Amino acid sequence: MTTEFATPPATKSFPVENLGRLVFKNAEEAPNDVAVLRLVGTDWTEVTCAQYLQEVKGVAKGLIARGVQPGDRLAIMSHTRYEWSLIAWAAWAVGAVTVPIYETSSSAQCDWILTDSGATFAVVEDLELREVMTSGTEWSGDIMVIENDLVAQLTASGADITDEQVEQASLAMGHEDRCAIIYTSGTTGNPKGCEILHGGFGGVVVAVEQQLQDAFVPNSRTLIFLPLAHVLARILEVACFYKRVAVAHEPDTTKVVERLAEVHPTFLVSVPRVLEKVYNSAAGKAEAAGGAKAKIFKAAVQTAIDYSTAIEGGGKPSTGLALKQKLFSKLVYSKLHEALGGECNRIISGGGPLGARLGHFYRGAGFDLLEGYGLTESSGVLTVNPIGQAKIGTVGRPIPGVTIRIAEDGEILAKAKTLFNGYWQNPKANEDSWTGEWYHTGDIGQLDSDGYLSITGRKKDLIVTAGGKNVSPSQMEDLLSADPLISQAVVVGDNRNYIAALVTIDQETFPAWRDKHGKTGEVEDLLQDGDLVGTIQDAVDQANKSVSRAESIRKFKILAAEFSVESGELTPTLKLKRNVVHDRFGSEIEALYSGN
Repeated sequence: MTTEFATPPATKSFPVENLGRLVFKNAEEAPNDVAVLRLVGTDWTEVTCAQYLQEVKGVAKGLIARGVQPGDRLAIMSHTRYEWSLIAWAAWAVGAVTVPIYETSSSAQCDWILTDSGATFAVVEDLELREVMTSGTEWSGDIMVIENDLVAQLTASGADITDEQVEQASLAMGHEDRCAIIYTSGTTGNPKGCEILHGGFGGVVVAVEQQLQDAFVPNSRTLIFLPLAHVLARILEVACFYKRVAVAHEPDTTKVVERLAEVHPTFLVSVPRVLEKVYNSAAGKAEAAGGAKAKIFKAAVQTAIDYSTAIEGGGKPSTGLALKQKLFSKLVYSKLHEALGGECNRIISGGGPLGARLGHFYRGAGFDLLEGYGLTESSGVLTVNPIGQAKIGTVGRPIPGVTIRIAEDGEILAKAKTLFNGYWQNPKANEDSWTGEWYHTGDIGQLDSDGYLSITGRKKDLIVTAGGKNVSPSQMEDLLSADPLISQAVVVGDNRNYIAALVTIDQETFPAWRDKHGKTGEVEDLLQDGDLVGTIQDAVDQANKSVSRAESIRKFKILAAEFSVESGELTPTLKLKRNVVHDRFGSEIEALYSGN
Protein backbone atom coordinates (compact mmCIF):
# COMPACT_ATOMS: atom_id res chain seq x y z
CA MET A 1 0.00 0.00 0.00
CA THR A 2 1.05 3.59 -0.62
CA THR A 3 -0.26 6.86 0.73
CA GLU A 4 0.09 9.12 -2.31
CA PHE A 5 0.00 8.74 -6.08
CA ALA A 6 0.16 11.40 -8.81
CA THR A 7 -0.41 11.16 -12.54
CA PRO A 8 1.44 13.74 -14.66
CA PRO A 9 -0.74 16.40 -16.36
CA ALA A 10 -2.28 15.70 -19.76
CA THR A 11 -0.03 16.37 -22.72
CA LYS A 12 -2.56 18.67 -24.39
CA SER A 13 -5.02 21.30 -23.25
CA PHE A 14 -8.72 21.88 -23.85
CA PRO A 15 -8.81 23.15 -27.45
CA VAL A 16 -11.40 25.94 -27.26
CA GLU A 17 -11.89 29.11 -25.23
CA ASN A 18 -14.83 27.73 -23.24
CA LEU A 19 -17.34 24.88 -23.28
CA GLY A 20 -19.84 26.71 -25.49
CA ARG A 21 -17.28 27.00 -28.28
CA LEU A 22 -17.25 23.19 -28.68
CA VAL A 23 -20.53 23.44 -30.61
CA PHE A 24 -18.99 25.99 -33.00
CA LYS A 25 -15.81 23.92 -33.42
CA ASN A 26 -17.74 20.72 -34.19
CA ALA A 27 -19.91 22.44 -36.81
CA GLU A 28 -16.86 23.91 -38.49
CA GLU A 29 -14.71 20.78 -38.51
CA ALA A 30 -17.32 18.01 -38.89
CA PRO A 31 -20.62 19.58 -40.00
CA ASN A 32 -22.14 16.28 -41.13
CA ASP A 33 -21.23 14.20 -38.08
CA VAL A 34 -24.17 13.29 -35.85
CA ALA A 35 -24.18 15.34 -32.65
CA VAL A 36 -27.47 14.23 -31.10
CA LEU A 37 -30.11 11.57 -31.66
CA ARG A 38 -33.49 13.14 -30.95
CA LEU A 39 -36.67 11.15 -30.35
CA VAL A 40 -39.46 12.70 -32.41
CA GLY A 41 -42.66 10.74 -31.90
CA THR A 42 -41.50 7.14 -32.24
CA ASP A 43 -38.55 7.84 -34.53
CA TRP A 44 -34.98 8.79 -33.70
CA THR A 45 -33.83 11.74 -35.80
CA GLU A 46 -30.16 12.46 -36.42
CA VAL A 47 -29.13 16.05 -35.68
CA THR A 48 -25.80 16.89 -37.30
CA CYS A 49 -23.17 19.15 -35.79
CA ALA A 50 -24.09 21.89 -38.28
CA GLN A 51 -27.80 21.58 -37.53
CA TYR A 52 -27.18 21.57 -33.80
CA LEU A 53 -25.14 24.77 -33.99
CA GLN A 54 -28.01 26.48 -35.79
CA GLU A 55 -30.43 25.37 -33.07
CA VAL A 56 -28.04 26.48 -30.32
CA LYS A 57 -27.58 29.87 -32.00
CA GLY A 58 -31.34 30.27 -32.36
CA VAL A 59 -31.90 29.66 -28.65
CA ALA A 60 -28.86 31.75 -27.74
CA LYS A 61 -30.23 34.70 -29.67
CA GLY A 62 -33.52 34.32 -27.83
CA LEU A 63 -31.71 34.31 -24.49
CA ILE A 64 -29.85 37.49 -25.44
CA ALA A 65 -33.13 39.12 -26.48
CA ARG A 66 -34.57 38.02 -23.13
CA GLY A 67 -31.79 39.90 -21.37
CA VAL A 68 -29.40 37.07 -20.46
CA GLN A 69 -25.86 38.42 -20.20
CA PRO A 70 -22.46 36.81 -19.58
CA GLY A 71 -22.16 35.80 -15.93
CA ASP A 72 -25.93 35.63 -15.32
CA ARG A 73 -27.11 32.50 -13.52
CA LEU A 74 -29.72 30.48 -15.40
CA ALA A 75 -31.40 27.63 -13.51
CA ILE A 76 -32.71 24.54 -15.33
CA MET A 77 -35.26 22.21 -13.71
CA SER A 78 -36.36 19.40 -15.97
CA HIS A 79 -36.11 15.70 -16.60
CA THR A 80 -33.26 14.63 -18.86
CA ARG A 81 -34.34 15.53 -22.40
CA TYR A 82 -33.18 17.07 -25.67
CA GLU A 83 -34.24 20.59 -24.69
CA TRP A 84 -32.39 20.48 -21.35
CA SER A 85 -29.17 19.86 -23.20
CA LEU A 86 -29.89 22.36 -25.98
CA ILE A 87 -30.70 25.20 -23.59
CA ALA A 88 -27.62 24.47 -21.48
CA TRP A 89 -25.32 24.65 -24.52
CA ALA A 90 -27.06 27.84 -25.63
CA ALA A 91 -26.60 29.30 -22.14
CA TRP A 92 -22.87 28.56 -22.31
CA ALA A 93 -22.79 30.06 -25.80
CA VAL A 94 -23.91 33.42 -24.36
CA GLY A 95 -21.63 33.23 -21.32
CA ALA A 96 -24.33 32.37 -18.78
CA VAL A 97 -23.72 30.14 -15.76
CA THR A 98 -26.06 27.14 -15.58
CA VAL A 99 -27.60 26.17 -12.23
CA PRO A 100 -29.07 22.64 -12.53
CA ILE A 101 -31.97 21.71 -10.24
CA TYR A 102 -33.16 18.12 -9.90
CA GLU A 103 -36.71 17.66 -11.15
CA THR A 104 -37.45 15.84 -7.89
CA SER A 105 -36.52 18.87 -5.76
CA SER A 106 -39.03 20.32 -3.32
CA SER A 107 -40.22 23.92 -3.33
CA ALA A 108 -37.98 24.64 -0.34
CA GLN A 109 -34.94 23.23 -2.14
CA CYS A 110 -35.75 25.27 -5.26
CA ASP A 111 -36.10 28.40 -3.15
CA TRP A 112 -32.73 27.77 -1.52
CA ILE A 113 -30.89 27.12 -4.80
CA LEU A 114 -32.47 30.02 -6.69
CA THR A 115 -31.85 32.56 -3.96
CA ASP A 116 -28.44 31.24 -2.90
CA SER A 117 -27.13 31.14 -6.48
CA GLY A 118 -28.55 34.56 -7.34
CA ALA A 119 -30.21 33.13 -10.45
CA THR A 120 -32.14 35.73 -12.45
CA PHE A 121 -33.51 33.34 -15.08
CA ALA A 122 -34.97 29.85 -14.82
CA VAL A 123 -36.14 27.19 -17.26
CA VAL A 124 -38.64 24.53 -16.12
CA GLU A 125 -40.00 21.55 -18.00
CA ASP A 126 -43.72 22.15 -17.56
CA LEU A 127 -46.34 24.03 -15.58
CA GLU A 128 -46.30 21.42 -12.82
CA LEU A 129 -42.61 22.00 -12.12
CA ARG A 130 -43.18 25.73 -12.48
CA GLU A 131 -45.62 25.48 -9.60
CA VAL A 132 -43.08 23.54 -7.54
CA MET A 133 -40.40 26.12 -8.28
CA THR A 134 -42.52 29.16 -7.43
CA SER A 135 -44.59 27.79 -4.54
CA GLY A 136 -43.61 29.25 -1.20
CA THR A 137 -40.84 31.49 -2.47
CA GLU A 138 -40.38 35.19 -2.97
CA TRP A 139 -37.92 34.62 -5.80
CA SER A 140 -39.16 36.62 -8.77
CA GLY A 141 -36.85 35.84 -11.66
CA ASP A 142 -37.81 35.27 -15.29
CA ILE A 143 -39.24 31.73 -15.71
CA MET A 144 -39.44 29.98 -19.09
CA VAL A 145 -41.37 26.73 -19.71
CA ILE A 146 -39.96 24.13 -22.12
CA GLU A 147 -43.32 22.59 -22.99
CA ASN A 148 -44.74 26.00 -23.93
CA ASP A 149 -42.79 25.54 -27.18
CA LEU A 150 -39.92 27.42 -25.57
CA VAL A 151 -37.27 26.60 -28.19
CA ALA A 152 -39.44 27.98 -31.00
CA GLN A 153 -40.38 30.99 -28.88
CA LEU A 154 -36.79 31.88 -28.09
CA THR A 155 -35.71 31.34 -31.69
CA ALA A 156 -38.48 33.66 -32.92
CA SER A 157 -37.89 36.35 -30.29
CA GLY A 158 -34.17 36.42 -31.10
CA ALA A 159 -34.63 36.92 -34.84
CA ASP A 160 -33.20 40.44 -34.69
CA ILE A 161 -30.06 39.39 -32.80
CA THR A 162 -27.12 38.99 -35.19
CA ASP A 163 -24.62 36.14 -35.46
CA GLU A 164 -21.94 38.68 -34.52
CA GLN A 165 -23.70 39.38 -31.22
CA VAL A 166 -23.79 35.66 -30.41
CA GLU A 167 -20.15 35.31 -31.44
CA GLN A 168 -19.16 38.16 -29.15
CA ALA A 169 -21.13 36.74 -26.21
CA SER A 170 -19.74 33.25 -26.79
CA LEU A 171 -16.19 34.51 -26.35
CA ALA A 172 -16.92 36.31 -23.06
CA MET A 173 -15.83 33.41 -20.84
CA GLY A 174 -12.43 31.74 -20.45
CA HIS A 175 -11.08 28.64 -18.75
CA GLU A 176 -10.94 30.37 -15.36
CA ASP A 177 -14.57 31.52 -15.44
CA ARG A 178 -17.59 29.74 -13.96
CA CYS A 179 -19.66 27.56 -16.27
CA ALA A 180 -21.99 26.14 -13.62
CA ILE A 181 -22.97 26.19 -9.99
CA ILE A 182 -23.94 22.60 -9.26
CA TYR A 183 -25.56 21.95 -5.91
CA THR A 184 -24.71 18.80 -4.03
CA SER A 185 -27.66 16.46 -3.68
CA GLY A 186 -27.97 17.25 0.01
CA THR A 187 -27.85 13.98 1.94
CA THR A 188 -27.58 16.25 4.99
CA GLY A 189 -28.59 19.91 5.38
CA ASN A 190 -28.96 22.49 2.62
CA PRO A 191 -27.21 21.70 -0.65
CA LYS A 192 -23.90 23.49 -1.22
CA GLY A 193 -23.24 25.16 -4.55
CA CYS A 194 -20.04 23.99 -6.24
CA GLU A 195 -18.47 26.53 -8.59
CA ILE A 196 -17.38 24.59 -11.68
CA LEU A 197 -15.06 26.32 -14.16
CA HIS A 198 -14.99 25.98 -17.94
CA GLY A 199 -11.40 24.80 -17.58
CA GLY A 200 -12.47 22.34 -14.89
CA PHE A 201 -14.85 20.42 -17.13
CA GLY A 202 -12.57 20.98 -20.12
CA GLY A 203 -9.49 19.75 -18.28
CA VAL A 204 -11.29 16.66 -17.04
CA VAL A 205 -12.45 15.51 -20.49
CA VAL A 206 -8.94 15.98 -21.93
CA ALA A 207 -7.47 14.00 -19.03
CA VAL A 208 -10.07 11.23 -19.32
CA GLU A 209 -9.40 11.04 -23.07
CA GLN A 210 -5.71 10.44 -22.37
CA GLN A 211 -6.44 7.90 -19.63
CA LEU A 212 -8.97 5.92 -21.69
CA GLN A 213 -7.39 6.51 -25.11
CA ASP A 214 -9.59 4.49 -27.50
CA ALA A 215 -12.75 4.74 -25.39
CA PHE A 216 -14.55 6.99 -27.87
CA VAL A 217 -14.14 5.79 -31.44
CA PRO A 218 -15.76 7.22 -34.62
CA ASN A 219 -19.50 6.56 -34.89
CA SER A 220 -19.80 5.93 -31.15
CA ARG A 221 -23.22 6.40 -29.57
CA THR A 222 -24.46 6.53 -26.03
CA LEU A 223 -27.73 6.94 -24.15
CA ILE A 224 -27.81 9.37 -21.25
CA PHE A 225 -30.48 8.36 -18.75
CA LEU A 226 -28.96 9.85 -15.60
CA PRO A 227 -30.29 13.23 -14.43
CA LEU A 228 -28.57 16.01 -16.37
CA ALA A 229 -28.60 17.96 -13.12
CA HIS A 230 -25.94 15.54 -11.82
CA VAL A 231 -22.27 16.18 -12.50
CA LEU A 232 -21.71 12.67 -13.93
CA ALA A 233 -24.28 13.22 -16.70
CA ARG A 234 -22.98 16.74 -17.41
CA ILE A 235 -19.33 15.69 -17.71
CA LEU A 236 -20.42 12.72 -19.85
CA GLU A 237 -22.22 15.02 -22.27
CA VAL A 238 -19.28 17.45 -22.41
CA ALA A 239 -16.98 14.50 -23.16
CA CYS A 240 -19.31 13.29 -25.90
CA PHE A 241 -19.40 16.70 -27.59
CA TYR A 242 -15.63 16.98 -27.21
CA LYS A 243 -15.12 13.59 -28.90
CA ARG A 244 -18.14 13.93 -31.25
CA VAL A 245 -20.00 10.96 -29.85
CA ALA A 246 -23.70 10.93 -30.76
CA VAL A 247 -25.87 11.44 -27.68
CA ALA A 248 -29.45 10.32 -27.05
CA HIS A 249 -31.51 11.15 -23.97
CA GLU A 250 -34.11 9.20 -21.97
CA PRO A 251 -35.63 10.54 -18.74
CA ASP A 252 -37.70 7.50 -17.75
CA THR A 253 -35.63 4.73 -16.22
CA THR A 254 -38.45 2.24 -16.88
CA LYS A 255 -37.95 2.81 -20.63
CA VAL A 256 -34.17 2.51 -20.68
CA VAL A 257 -34.15 -1.10 -21.93
CA GLU A 258 -36.59 -0.15 -24.70
CA ARG A 259 -34.43 2.82 -25.72
CA LEU A 260 -31.24 0.75 -25.66
CA ALA A 261 -32.79 -1.55 -28.27
CA GLU A 262 -33.55 1.49 -30.46
CA VAL A 263 -30.35 3.51 -30.06
CA HIS A 264 -27.86 0.59 -29.93
CA PRO A 265 -25.27 2.47 -27.83
CA THR A 266 -21.65 1.44 -28.24
CA PHE A 267 -20.91 2.28 -24.60
CA LEU A 268 -22.81 3.26 -21.47
CA VAL A 269 -22.11 5.33 -18.38
CA SER A 270 -24.19 4.20 -15.44
CA VAL A 271 -24.53 4.33 -11.68
CA PRO A 272 -24.14 1.01 -9.82
CA ARG A 273 -27.83 0.81 -8.88
CA VAL A 274 -28.87 0.49 -12.54
CA LEU A 275 -26.31 -2.27 -13.15
CA GLU A 276 -27.57 -4.06 -10.04
CA LYS A 277 -31.14 -3.83 -11.35
CA VAL A 278 -30.16 -5.29 -14.74
CA TYR A 279 -28.39 -8.19 -13.04
CA ASN A 280 -31.16 -8.79 -10.49
CA SER A 281 -33.77 -8.81 -13.23
CA ALA A 282 -31.89 -11.48 -15.19
CA ALA A 283 -31.24 -13.51 -12.04
CA GLY A 284 -34.88 -13.23 -10.98
CA LYS A 285 -36.12 -14.51 -14.35
CA ALA A 286 -33.76 -17.46 -14.20
CA GLU A 287 -34.81 -18.25 -10.64
CA ALA A 288 -38.47 -18.06 -11.61
CA ALA A 289 -37.91 -20.46 -14.52
CA GLY A 290 -36.39 -22.95 -12.10
CA GLY A 291 -34.91 -26.29 -13.06
CA ALA A 292 -32.18 -26.37 -15.69
CA LYS A 293 -32.45 -22.66 -16.57
CA ALA A 294 -31.81 -21.62 -12.97
CA LYS A 295 -28.83 -23.95 -12.72
CA ILE A 296 -27.42 -22.74 -16.04
CA PHE A 297 -27.70 -19.10 -15.01
CA LYS A 298 -26.07 -19.75 -11.64
CA ALA A 299 -23.21 -21.61 -13.33
CA ALA A 300 -22.87 -18.81 -15.90
CA VAL A 301 -22.60 -16.19 -13.17
CA GLN A 302 -19.88 -18.11 -11.35
CA THR A 303 -18.04 -18.77 -14.62
CA ALA A 304 -18.07 -15.05 -15.49
CA ILE A 305 -16.69 -14.18 -12.05
CA ASP A 306 -14.04 -16.90 -12.24
CA TYR A 307 -13.05 -15.87 -15.78
CA SER A 308 -12.76 -12.19 -14.86
CA THR A 309 -10.73 -13.06 -11.78
CA ALA A 310 -8.41 -15.20 -13.91
CA ILE A 311 -7.65 -12.42 -16.41
CA GLU A 312 -7.01 -9.85 -13.67
CA GLY A 313 -3.60 -8.27 -14.07
CA GLY A 314 -3.03 -9.80 -17.50
CA GLY A 315 -3.50 -13.37 -16.36
CA LYS A 316 -4.86 -16.18 -18.52
CA PRO A 317 -7.77 -18.50 -17.75
CA SER A 318 -7.38 -22.25 -17.94
CA THR A 319 -8.45 -23.95 -21.15
CA GLY A 320 -11.48 -25.44 -19.41
CA LEU A 321 -12.58 -22.11 -17.96
CA ALA A 322 -12.14 -20.36 -21.31
CA LEU A 323 -14.32 -23.00 -22.99
CA LYS A 324 -17.02 -22.63 -20.31
CA GLN A 325 -16.98 -18.85 -20.71
CA LYS A 326 -17.33 -19.20 -24.48
CA LEU A 327 -20.26 -21.60 -24.08
CA PHE A 328 -22.09 -19.32 -21.63
CA SER A 329 -21.42 -16.36 -23.93
CA LYS A 330 -23.78 -18.02 -26.41
CA LEU A 331 -26.29 -19.38 -23.90
CA VAL A 332 -26.53 -16.57 -21.33
CA TYR A 333 -24.28 -13.53 -21.77
CA SER A 334 -25.52 -12.85 -25.31
CA LYS A 335 -28.99 -12.11 -23.90
CA LEU A 336 -27.51 -9.53 -21.55
CA HIS A 337 -25.72 -7.91 -24.48
CA GLU A 338 -28.99 -7.86 -26.42
CA ALA A 339 -30.73 -6.20 -23.46
CA LEU A 340 -28.14 -3.40 -23.62
CA GLY A 341 -28.74 -2.81 -27.32
CA GLY A 342 -26.52 -5.43 -28.91
CA GLU A 343 -23.54 -3.17 -29.65
CA CYS A 344 -22.46 -2.05 -26.19
CA ASN A 345 -19.01 -3.40 -25.35
CA ARG A 346 -17.96 -0.96 -22.64
CA ILE A 347 -19.61 0.12 -19.39
CA ILE A 348 -18.23 2.93 -17.26
CA SER A 349 -19.61 2.89 -13.72
CA GLY A 350 -19.52 5.92 -11.44
CA GLY A 351 -21.52 7.85 -8.89
CA GLY A 352 -20.90 5.26 -6.16
CA PRO A 353 -18.94 2.06 -5.49
CA LEU A 354 -19.74 -1.03 -7.56
CA GLY A 355 -19.29 -4.30 -5.69
CA ALA A 356 -16.37 -6.44 -6.89
CA ARG A 357 -18.64 -9.46 -7.51
CA LEU A 358 -20.87 -7.48 -9.86
CA GLY A 359 -17.84 -5.94 -11.55
CA HIS A 360 -16.33 -9.35 -12.20
CA PHE A 361 -19.65 -10.64 -13.50
CA TYR A 362 -20.00 -7.91 -16.12
CA ARG A 363 -16.39 -8.19 -17.25
CA GLY A 364 -16.58 -11.96 -17.37
CA ALA A 365 -19.77 -11.66 -19.43
CA GLY A 366 -17.83 -9.81 -22.11
CA PHE A 367 -18.09 -6.14 -21.20
CA ASP A 368 -15.09 -3.87 -20.76
CA LEU A 369 -16.11 -2.76 -17.25
CA LEU A 370 -14.35 0.42 -16.09
CA GLU A 371 -15.17 1.83 -12.69
CA GLY A 372 -14.34 5.43 -11.89
CA TYR A 373 -14.62 7.88 -9.03
CA GLY A 374 -15.32 11.55 -8.71
CA LEU A 375 -17.34 14.23 -7.00
CA THR A 376 -19.18 17.36 -7.99
CA GLU A 377 -16.25 19.15 -6.33
CA SER A 378 -13.78 17.42 -8.68
CA SER A 379 -15.64 18.53 -11.82
CA GLY A 380 -16.87 14.97 -12.14
CA VAL A 381 -13.83 12.68 -12.28
CA LEU A 382 -10.74 12.01 -10.14
CA THR A 383 -9.87 8.42 -11.06
CA VAL A 384 -10.84 5.81 -13.63
CA ASN A 385 -9.60 2.37 -14.58
CA PRO A 386 -7.47 2.40 -17.75
CA ILE A 387 -8.63 0.32 -20.70
CA GLY A 388 -6.99 -3.09 -20.70
CA GLN A 389 -5.53 -2.52 -17.23
CA ALA A 390 -8.65 -2.42 -15.04
CA LYS A 391 -8.56 -3.80 -11.53
CA ILE A 392 -12.03 -4.89 -10.53
CA GLY A 393 -12.99 -3.66 -7.09
CA THR A 394 -10.99 -0.46 -7.51
CA VAL A 395 -12.01 2.86 -9.05
CA GLY A 396 -8.78 3.04 -11.02
CA ARG A 397 -5.84 5.42 -11.04
CA PRO A 398 -5.85 9.22 -10.86
CA ILE A 399 -6.53 10.82 -14.24
CA PRO A 400 -3.73 13.03 -15.63
CA GLY A 401 -3.14 16.07 -13.46
CA VAL A 402 -4.66 14.54 -10.30
CA THR A 403 -2.83 13.57 -7.12
CA ILE A 404 -4.52 11.35 -4.54
CA ARG A 405 -3.33 11.14 -0.94
CA ILE A 406 -4.59 8.94 1.88
CA ALA A 407 -4.64 10.83 5.18
CA GLU A 408 -3.71 9.20 8.49
CA ASP A 409 -7.36 8.55 9.27
CA GLY A 410 -7.92 6.94 5.86
CA GLU A 411 -9.68 9.91 4.23
CA ILE A 412 -9.06 10.45 0.53
CA LEU A 413 -7.52 13.85 -0.26
CA ALA A 414 -7.24 15.22 -3.81
CA LYS A 415 -5.15 17.88 -5.52
CA ALA A 416 -5.74 19.02 -9.11
CA LYS A 417 -6.22 22.12 -11.25
CA THR A 418 -9.57 20.69 -12.33
CA LEU A 419 -11.03 20.82 -8.84
CA PHE A 420 -13.94 23.18 -8.34
CA ASN A 421 -13.45 26.84 -7.46
CA GLY A 422 -14.96 26.39 -4.01
CA TYR A 423 -18.43 26.46 -2.48
CA TRP A 424 -20.48 29.40 -3.66
CA GLN A 425 -20.78 32.06 -0.95
CA ASN A 426 -19.92 29.55 1.78
CA PRO A 427 -16.56 30.40 3.40
CA LYS A 428 -17.20 28.08 6.35
CA ALA A 429 -17.67 25.05 4.08
CA ASN A 430 -14.52 26.00 2.16
CA GLU A 431 -12.53 26.32 5.36
CA ASP A 432 -13.73 22.92 6.54
CA SER A 433 -13.01 21.17 3.22
CA TRP A 434 -9.54 22.35 2.28
CA THR A 435 -6.07 22.02 3.77
CA GLY A 436 -3.90 24.13 1.51
CA GLU A 437 -4.20 22.66 -2.00
CA TRP A 438 -5.73 19.42 -0.72
CA TYR A 439 -9.47 18.89 -0.89
CA HIS A 440 -10.97 16.57 1.73
CA THR A 441 -13.38 14.26 -0.12
CA GLY A 442 -15.02 12.76 2.97
CA ASP A 443 -14.50 9.28 1.50
CA ILE A 444 -12.34 6.58 3.06
CA GLY A 445 -10.03 4.56 0.84
CA GLN A 446 -6.75 2.82 0.09
CA LEU A 447 -4.12 3.14 -2.64
CA ASP A 448 -2.19 0.10 -3.85
CA SER A 449 1.40 0.25 -5.04
CA ASP A 450 0.26 0.80 -8.66
CA GLY A 451 -1.84 3.82 -7.72
CA TYR A 452 -5.24 2.12 -7.93
CA LEU A 453 -7.75 3.54 -5.47
CA SER A 454 -10.29 1.48 -3.54
CA ILE A 455 -13.22 3.17 -1.79
CA THR A 456 -14.08 1.57 1.52
CA GLY A 457 -16.73 3.96 2.80
CA ARG A 458 -17.74 7.46 3.79
CA LYS A 459 -15.96 9.04 6.73
CA LYS A 460 -19.22 10.26 8.25
CA ASP A 461 -20.86 6.84 7.72
CA LEU A 462 -18.31 4.84 9.71
CA ILE A 463 -19.92 2.82 12.48
CA VAL A 464 -18.11 2.53 15.78
CA THR A 465 -19.56 -0.35 17.78
CA ALA A 466 -19.82 -0.34 21.57
CA GLY A 467 -16.75 -2.57 21.54
CA GLY A 468 -14.76 0.10 19.67
CA LYS A 469 -14.70 -1.70 16.30
CA ASN A 470 -14.75 0.59 13.24
CA VAL A 471 -17.12 -0.80 10.60
CA SER A 472 -17.70 0.63 7.11
CA PRO A 473 -21.32 -0.27 6.26
CA SER A 474 -20.93 -0.10 2.47
CA GLN A 475 -19.10 -3.43 2.14
CA MET A 476 -21.86 -5.44 3.78
CA GLU A 477 -24.54 -3.45 2.01
CA ASP A 478 -22.95 -4.27 -1.36
CA LEU A 479 -22.75 -7.95 -0.46
CA LEU A 480 -26.40 -8.08 0.57
CA SER A 481 -27.71 -6.14 -2.43
CA ALA A 482 -25.98 -8.65 -4.70
CA ASP A 483 -28.79 -11.06 -3.80
CA PRO A 484 -31.51 -10.80 -6.47
CA LEU A 485 -34.32 -10.63 -3.91
CA ILE A 486 -32.74 -7.78 -1.93
CA SER A 487 -33.21 -4.28 -3.27
CA GLN A 488 -31.41 -2.24 -0.62
CA ALA A 489 -29.72 -2.79 2.71
CA VAL A 490 -28.79 -0.33 5.44
CA VAL A 491 -26.28 -1.53 8.01
CA VAL A 492 -26.60 0.00 11.50
CA GLY A 493 -24.86 -0.45 14.84
CA ASP A 494 -23.20 2.79 15.91
CA ASN A 495 -22.50 2.57 19.67
CA ARG A 496 -24.33 -0.78 19.77
CA ASN A 497 -23.16 -4.20 20.87
CA TYR A 498 -23.51 -5.73 17.40
CA ILE A 499 -24.21 -4.93 13.74
CA ALA A 500 -27.74 -5.18 12.33
CA ALA A 501 -29.46 -4.27 9.06
CA LEU A 502 -32.64 -2.98 7.50
CA VAL A 503 -33.50 -4.77 4.24
CA THR A 504 -35.93 -3.97 1.42
CA ILE A 505 -37.26 -6.45 -1.13
CA ASP A 506 -36.85 -5.95 -4.89
CA GLN A 507 -40.31 -5.43 -6.37
CA GLU A 508 -39.22 -6.78 -9.76
CA THR A 509 -37.93 -10.12 -8.51
CA PHE A 510 -40.38 -10.59 -5.63
CA PRO A 511 -43.37 -11.86 -7.72
CA ALA A 512 -41.30 -14.73 -9.13
CA TRP A 513 -40.06 -15.66 -5.64
CA ARG A 514 -43.63 -15.47 -4.29
CA ASP A 515 -45.01 -17.71 -7.04
CA LYS A 516 -42.20 -20.23 -6.69
CA HIS A 517 -42.88 -20.55 -2.95
CA GLY A 518 -46.67 -20.70 -3.35
CA LYS A 519 -47.32 -17.47 -1.48
CA THR A 520 -50.00 -14.83 -1.91
CA GLY A 521 -50.02 -11.14 -1.08
CA GLU A 522 -47.42 -8.37 -1.25
CA VAL A 523 -44.17 -7.88 0.66
CA GLU A 524 -45.97 -6.07 3.46
CA ASP A 525 -48.17 -9.16 3.97
CA LEU A 526 -45.17 -11.50 4.27
CA LEU A 527 -42.80 -9.61 6.57
CA GLN A 528 -42.93 -12.41 9.15
CA ASP A 529 -43.19 -15.25 6.63
CA GLY A 530 -40.73 -18.01 7.48
CA ASP A 531 -39.67 -18.64 3.88
CA LEU A 532 -39.05 -14.98 3.11
CA VAL A 533 -37.18 -14.44 6.36
CA GLY A 534 -35.22 -17.64 5.70
CA THR A 535 -34.24 -16.50 2.20
CA ILE A 536 -32.93 -13.20 3.53
CA GLN A 537 -31.16 -15.02 6.39
CA ASP A 538 -29.36 -17.15 3.79
CA ALA A 539 -28.17 -13.97 2.05
CA VAL A 540 -27.03 -12.51 5.37
CA ASP A 541 -25.18 -15.71 6.26
CA GLN A 542 -23.42 -15.65 2.87
CA ALA A 543 -22.40 -12.01 3.33
CA ASN A 544 -21.14 -12.67 6.85
CA LYS A 545 -18.59 -15.13 5.46
CA SER A 546 -16.67 -12.18 3.97
CA VAL A 547 -16.17 -10.23 7.21
CA SER A 548 -15.00 -10.70 10.79
CA ARG A 549 -17.44 -11.65 13.51
CA ALA A 550 -17.38 -8.07 14.87
CA GLU A 551 -18.52 -6.82 11.45
CA SER A 552 -21.11 -9.53 10.82
CA ILE A 553 -24.84 -8.89 10.85
CA ARG A 554 -26.56 -10.50 13.83
CA LYS A 555 -30.14 -9.34 13.21
CA PHE A 556 -32.12 -7.81 10.36
CA LYS A 557 -35.53 -6.32 9.69
CA ILE A 558 -37.41 -6.59 6.40
CA LEU A 559 -39.19 -3.35 5.51
CA ALA A 560 -42.52 -3.17 3.71
CA ALA A 561 -41.38 -0.96 0.81
CA GLU A 562 -38.25 -0.10 -1.16
CA PHE A 563 -36.45 3.17 -0.56
CA SER A 564 -37.06 5.68 -3.34
CA VAL A 565 -36.38 9.21 -4.50
CA GLU A 566 -40.07 10.01 -4.20
CA SER A 567 -40.30 8.87 -0.59
CA GLY A 568 -37.13 10.78 0.27
CA GLU A 569 -34.68 8.05 1.30
CA LEU A 570 -32.62 8.27 -1.93
CA THR A 571 -31.00 11.18 -3.72
CA PRO A 572 -31.86 11.70 -7.42
CA THR A 573 -28.77 9.65 -8.29
CA LEU A 574 -30.00 6.81 -6.07
CA LYS A 575 -27.58 7.34 -3.19
CA LEU A 576 -28.84 6.51 0.26
CA LYS A 577 -29.78 9.33 2.63
CA ARG A 578 -28.75 7.57 5.82
CA ASN A 579 -29.96 10.34 8.09
CA VAL A 580 -33.45 10.11 6.59
CA VAL A 581 -33.52 6.32 6.92
CA HIS A 582 -32.31 6.48 10.53
CA ASP A 583 -34.94 9.09 11.40
CA ARG A 584 -37.80 7.45 9.51
CA PHE A 585 -37.13 3.90 10.73
CA GLY A 586 -35.85 4.72 14.21
CA SER A 587 -38.35 2.44 15.91
CA GLU A 588 -37.45 -0.49 13.63
CA ILE A 589 -33.77 0.05 14.42
CA GLU A 590 -34.48 0.17 18.15
CA ALA A 591 -36.42 -3.08 17.88
CA LEU A 592 -33.32 -4.77 16.46
CA TYR A 593 -31.58 -4.08 19.76
CA SER A 594 -34.43 -4.48 22.21
CA GLY A 595 -35.51 -7.97 21.25
CA ASN A 596 -38.94 -6.76 20.12
